[in-house]
Amino acid sequence: MSVAIENALTVEPTATKPPPGRLSGPMRFPARTLPRVWPASQADGQDILQRLMVTSFVQANVKSRSHRALGLRLVLAWLGDQPGTTWQERWLASGADTAAATWRQTAESWLHERDHFGKTRLEAMAEALPVVIAADVIRPSLGWLMGGTGGKKSMARHLSTLRDPEGFARLTALCESDPSVSDLACTQALYRCALILAAKGGTIEQITLGDVLELFDAQDEFRVSMAGGRSLLYRLLHQMGVFGAQAPTTLREARSLGQRTPEELLDRYQLTCRPVRDLLVDYLRERQPALDYRSLYSLANMLGKLFWADIEAHHPGISTLNLPRDVADAWKHRLRTTTKTITDADGTKTRAEVPRINYRECLTPVRAFYLDLACWAVEDPSRWSPWVAPCPVGEEEINRRKDKRHRKSRMDARTRERLPVLPVVVRSVHQQRTETQALLEVARRSAPGETFTCSGTTLVRSIVGLRSDPTKVWADDPATGKRRDLTREEDHAFWAWASVEVLRATGIRVEELTELSHHSLVQYRLPTTGELVPLLQILPSKTDAERLLVISPDLAEVFAAIILRIRERDGAVPLIRAYDGHERLWCAPAPRLFQHRIGTENRAITPSRVRDLLTDALTHTGLTDPVNDEPLHYTPHDFRRMFITDAILNGLPPHIAQVIAGHRDINVTLGYKAVYPQEAITAHLAFLARRRALRPSEEYRAPSDTEWQEFLGHFERRKVSTGTCARAFSTPCIHEHACVRCPMLWPDPQQRPRLVEIRDNLIDRIAEAEREGWHGEVEGLQISLAGAQDKLAQVDRRPTANIVNLGIPTRTPKSTAAQ
Repeated sequence: MSVAIENALTVEPTATKPPPGRLSGPMRFPARTLPRVWPASQADGQDILQRLMVTSFVQANVKSRSHRALGLRLVLAWLGDQPGTTWQERWLASGADTAAATWRQTAESWLHERDHFGKTRLEAMAEALPVVIAADVIRPSLGWLMGGTGGKKSMARHLSTLRDPEGFARLTALCESDPSVSDLACTQALYRCALILAAKGGTIEQITLGDVLELFDAQDEFRVSMAGGRSLLYRLLHQMGVFGAQAPTTLREARSLGQRTPEELLDRYQLTCRPVRDLLVDYLRERQPALDYRSLYSLANMLGKLFWADIEAHHPGISTLNLPRDVADAWKHRLRTTTKTITDADGTKTRAEVPRINYRECLTPVRAFYLDLACWAVEDPSRWSPWVAPCPVGEEEINRRKDKRHRKSRMDARTRERLPVLPVVVRSVHQQRTETQALLEVARRSAPGETFTCSGTTLVRSIVGLRSDPTKVWADDPATGKRRDLTREEDHAFWAWASVEVLRATGIRVEELTELSHHSLVQYRLPTTGELVPLLQILPSKTDAERLLVISPDLAEVFAAIILRIRERDGAVPLIRAYDGHERLWCAPAPRLFQHRIGTENRAITPSRVRDLLTDALTHTGLTDPVNDEPLHYTPHDFRRMFITDAILNGLPPHIAQVIAGHRDINVTLGYKAVYPQEAITAHLAFLARRRALRPSEEYRAPSDTEWQEFLGHFERRKVSTGTCARAFSTPCIHEHACVRCPMLWPDPQQRPRLVEIRDNLIDRIAEAEREGWHGEVEGLQISLAGAQDKLAQVDRRPTANIVNLGIPTRTPKSTAAQ
C-alpha cells in the first residue's frame, strides 16, 4: 500500500480546530472515522457485478440494462488496474478522489490507454460509478462528493434501493407529514443523507451528529449553493432518534461552542509571552467563582486584548508587568481611541479613530489586576509575589464621577430629543404593519403574473418555480425592477410594532422582552372588589429579582395579537429553546412570545434582532437626528429612559417607578429621569406658592413708612470706620460694637493704614499692661489684637485691582465720521 493511500485511510476527517467565526462542534461531536477495510471493499469483482445487475437494473429496459452493465464492467476494470488490495485502496490510488470534479479525465486517460475510448463508454462509467458507491464498494471523500459532476444527483435513488430502503422511506414519510416541508426541502434532506452514507457507509440509523456537522462544514468549504434546509435535516434525524436522546434539540444548539474556559478565552488573542499568558489564565481562574460568564468574558477581553495583546503588538519581547513609564503612557494613549467604521451618505465606508467612551472602565480591571496580585502575594507568596509590580494606573485615573455626569447629560439630551417624537414612531410602526399586512393579503389572493394594487403600491405577483418555498409570497416592483419578499416585510413590520408597543408601555429591558413567555401573563384578584387585574410577570434578569407590572388595555391587545400570530393549530404556543447570549447557554424549552418562524422551525427573537427591527422601523419615519442630521436611531434602552421620565413627569412617585423599573437603588431610577428646564421652573414656582399659602398672612403684609425707613436706615448704619458691618437686619451686636473683634466686619482695603495703627496701639497697650501687672486687661487686649491681625490678613488676601483711567468718552460728529 502506498503512503498516500495509508494517509488517506488513517487520518481522521475534520478533527481539527474550527476556523475563526464558525460555530461548529467537531471536538464535541466528532465524525466517524473511515475504516481500512469493510466487507464490500474486499468482495470479488464478478460477485459485485452479478449482485448489482440483479438489484440495480431490475426495472430497466433491455437497452438501459446493457448500457449500465457496460458502465459497471468498465468501472470495475478501471479500478482493478490500480494498485491495492481493496477497492477503496484502488480508488485512492487512481487519483480520482483528489481530482474531484475532474475525475472523468482520469477515467478518460485509462480508456485511451486501453484503446476503449468513446463518449458512450465514458458516460456509461459516469452513470455506473454512483451505483458502485451505493453498493458500498468504495467510499469517496466529501470533497469528491461536493463536485458538480453528472451522475451524483441519482445518489439518493441508488442508496434508497441498494443500501437503506427502510431508512429513506421513514425520512420521506416524516417530510410528507409536515405541511411546512416543501418538496424541494425534502429532496435536499434525502440527498444530504445520501452524501453522508456514500462517504461514511452504513445506514441512516448509523449517522452521527458529527457526520452531519462535517457535511455542512464541507459544503461551506467548497461553497456549495445548497445551503438551505440544514435545520430541517437535523430536525428530521433527531425526530427519528438517530442522534440519541442526549443530543441537542436543534442544529444551532449543536453548533454553538457554549462557555469557554479561561485558557480558550485568552488563546483567542495569541499572546506571545507564555509566562504572562499563564498568569492571566490563573488570575481568571481565581476570579471565575465570583463572576458570571459575561463578566468573565469581559475581563478576559480587557486584560488579554486591550491590555497585554496591545502592549505586545507595540513592544515585542516584553515579558514583565513592571512597565516603564513611557510604555504605560503610550498604552493609555492608544486606549483612549478606538477604530470605528463610518458609512457616508453615498454608502462609502471609511475607518476613523474616535474617542473610546468607556475609557476609564477599561483602566479599572487593569488596576484591579495589579492590586489583586499584591494582595494575594501576602497569602500565597510563592505563586503571586514574583509578579507584583507597580500599578501603571493611578487611583485618580479611574475616578469616573466626571464621566458619570457627562454620561448623564448625554442620556438626558438623548431622552429629550426622542420623547417628543415618540408618537410619530408609534404611528409609523402601526401604519407600516397595517400596510404590509394588507399588501400580503392582496398578493396571496392574486394569481402568479397578475398585477395588483394596495395602499397606492402597484406590484406584480412573481412567477416562481416549483422548487421555491411555498410559504413565501414574492412580488415584482415595476417601478424599481426589484423582487420583494412580502412575507418577510410583513413579519418585520409586525415584530417592530410589537417591540415598540411593549417597550414603551412597560419600560422593560430588551433581554426581559425577549424572555417573555405565555406564562408571564398572570391574573390577580383584588381582595376588596374581586376584580381581575392582568399582570405581566418579569422573570429575574439583571437584578435577579422578579417583578409584576399591570397590563393596560392597549398592552393587552398587543399581547393578544402576538399570541394569535404564533400559536399553532391546536391553540398552543410552541415551545422553543432560546440561546442566552450573556451566559452562552441554551435555556429550557418555553412558550416564548417573541418568536417567529425561520425556514421550518420556530426561533426566538434575539435582542440584536430587536435592535435591527427598531433601526429599520425608524428609517421609514424619516426622522433625523438634530445633532448630525442622520436618521434618528432608537435603542431598546431609550424606551426604558423615556418610560421612566414620562411616568415621573406625569405624577408617578419615584419610589413606585423604582419598583416598576426593577432598580435596587432609587438614585438609579432618578438617573434615568431627564430633568427639563421648564419642569424645574414650574416646580420651583409651585413650591413658592405653596409655602406662601402655608405661612401666616401677616408675614406678607405691606410694611409701614416707619418700618421701611428703619429698614433702609439699617443699611446706612452698616458703614463703620474700618469697613462694612454685615450684621442682619434687626439683630443686636454681639460684640458691643467692638468691630475689630467681630467676624461680621468686612474690612475696607482703603482703611488698611488705620488697621495697622490699631494693631500697633494694641501691641503697645499689651506691653504696658504686662509691665504694670494688669493681667485681666492683657487677656482682653490679646483678643482684640488677634481680631485686628485677622482683618489685616483678610485685606492682604484680596487681589489688588489695577485701576486704569479710560478717560471720558466723546461723541464724534456724523460729518467727521463719514470723512
